[in-house]
Amino acid sequence: MFQRWGFLLGEMWVLLLLAALLGLFAGWLIWGRRTVVAADTSEADRLRAALEACATKGREQAGRIAALEGDLSAANAKAHDAHIAAENARPDAKARADARGEAVQAAVIPAAVAPASFMASPLMSAPAPQAKAEEPAAPKSPAKPQGLDKARGGKPDDLKLVKGIGPKLEALCNRLGFYHFDQIANWTASEIAWVDENLEGFKGRVTRDEWVAQARDLMNGLPPRPGGER
Repeated sequence: MFQRWGFLLGEMWVLLLLAALLGLFAGWLIWGRRTVVAADTSEADRLRAALEACATKGREQAGRIAALEGDLSAANAKAHDAHIAAENARPDAKARADARGEAVQAAVIPAAVAPASFMASPLMSAPAPQAKAEEPAAPKSPAKPQGLDKARGGKPDDLKLVKGIGPKLEALCNRLGFYHFDQIANWTASEIAWVDENLEGFKGRVTRDEWVAQARDLMNGLPPRPGGER
């Protein structure tokens, strides 16, 4: 009888041991899998956070670039306006200087050319009436030179040989109807004033660079001035 009880007890211990091992194995599977899933979820969250940080930084950089581009555009516009103002001021200053020079010349010339007989006259002691200084003639209003629809024979002159005319100014002159040296060489003062005023971004260049004189030299076969393209 005791032998049978011993056998049963041994069998029970074996079954309990097997149950314990099975429980440990099942627990390892469940908790180990949860740990792996948790690790995967944590890595995904970390990557998502890094991606969001990169996206935020990219948006900040894009905003900074846009702001810098706006500042650059504003600076370029300001520099262009200052250049145009300087170009517009130069012809006015020269015109005022010319007007003052003409007034002084008109006042000095009558006294300088007085006849010698009048200077030797007994009435010389009496103050001679001063001639009224002639007022400088009012400048003629600008008049547009006669332009052409296209170059004669389809072959325009190389206006870049005139010092001060580059590719942009040559294209602008062609748009205004000026293709040949003889057109520029025959401009009058009023026509020069009109062209000076209507050269967008290059006002006053005709007078400063002496286009008319250069065009006449080129028509006469003289070489272009230093700085003119060959």
